[in-house]
Parts: sequence; structure tokens; C-alpha cells
Amino acid sequence: MALMEISVVPVGTDTESFSSDIQQALSIIEQNGLDYQVTPTSTIIKGDIDKLMDVAQVIHINEMEKSAKRVVTSIKIDDRTDKEMTLDGQRARVSKSER
Repeated sequence: MALMEISVVPVGTDTESFSSDIQQALSIIEQNGLDYQVTPTSTIIKGDIDKLMDVAQVIHINEMEKSAKRVVTSIKIDDRTDKEMTLDGQRARVSKSER
């Protein structure tokens, strides 16, 4: 299992807000049965690498098919084979190291 951070920014739309875009992306993630966590600037998704890439593509294409004239999608992948990663586990490790 891997973690993928995705941030999608639609450019050239009629509004400065994109909360409805985020809600639609979350719906796509949920339809694919993936765990996720929303952060202030991105969404972290846990899943099989192939499934993560498929979901990222669907989210990006969905934005292109809407009213955006341009879409900037940033993806960061953390893929480990030596141990299981979870969203809560990663967050807990970071919290411990900050103390």
C-alpha cells in the first residue's frame, strides 16, 4: 500500500472557490473505496499504487471536463514495501517527533 498526496487547482473558472471541486474529488475517492484525509492544501489517499494513479487521473480529467480552462495537478507518492503505512500511523509518528 502507498500514500498519495494530491492537490488539484482549476484555473480560469467563474469562481475563486473550489470547495465543490474538493467534494467531487472526495466522492470519486469514496466510490473507489479508498481511505483519505483532507488537509488544508491537499488530500492524502491510501491505496494500491495502480488504484491511486487511476483515481488521480479521474479527478484530473473531471476538472478538465468542467469549466476550468486549465488544471494544475500535483501528486506526491510515498510507497513502502518494508512495512505497512496507515494515515493515522504516519500522523502519529510525525506528532511524536515534534515533541
